[in-house]
Amino acid sequence: MVDTANLVGSVELTWLTVLAIIGIGFCAGWIDAVVGGGGLLQLPALLLVPGITPIQALATNKMGSVFGTTTSAITYYRRTQPDLKTVLPMAATALAASFGGAIIATILPGQVIKPIIVVALIAVATFTAARPQLGQATQLRHSGRQHYLLAVAIGAVVGFYDGVLGPGTGTFLIIGIVTILGYNFLAASAQAKIVNMFTNIGALIYFFITGHLLLLVGLLLGLANMVGGYLGARMAIAKGSGFIRIVFLIVVFALILRLGWDVMAERFF
Repeated sequence: MVDTANLVGSVELTWLTVLAIIGIGFCAGWIDAVVGGGGLLQLPALLLVPGITPIQALATNKMGSVFGTTTSAITYYRRTQPDLKTVLPMAATALAASFGGAIIATILPGQVIKPIIVVALIAVATFTAARPQLGQATQLRHSGRQHYLLAVAIGAVVGFYDGVLGPGTGTFLIIGIVTILGYNFLAASAQAKIVNMFTNIGALIYFFITGHLLLLVGLLLGLANMVGGYLGARMAIAKGSGFIRIVFLIVVFALILRLGWDVMAERFF
């Protein structure tokens, strides 16, 4: 017999709620496929669902994102042939770090790391906006062992963040791949999708084992993410690095506003 608590928890799934979940999942999948940051929309929306707890929202967000990032990762791989020698070690490290971050997420309040993230995002947005040629062409900054060690370090740091908090993981991966490794935005997006798929899987494994996952809600979210992820990846590939850079800056700015508001609300309200 299926435990209905594992399907929907205490959430009341009205038709309006189902339609909202599908719509949010589609939009988040599209954003994630282009430049990452779909969780910026998806996670806060899940927290508004009546009856859902914060840890259930975080866990179910991961399930939806796995569907979307897997779809967009396959689409990118088939059309752009990303550098697997770089991305696979990064992804493996990110999976393990994400699993560890998910464990920490159950005991560490998000307000501990949010101010640091906001400052980092402001610095990245300023740096990217001031350098229009950044990410337009691949110009690798390192070679040999140093290149791969830096890739693994990016995977570890961002993977851990994804397990702990989540929103903007794909964006942070692109930041690291473009600014530290030197890939263009299109190549960075392709690599980020593969790594992000593994970070989502790492966190999802822990949340599934511990029973925080709402399977039915996650499935609805995941199917919508798949459609949005496929269309977003196709559009990003067709329009190239210039388009991705513009969306990237928009999403980073939105992340700054969202996380900045969270920090202010936690401190002063």
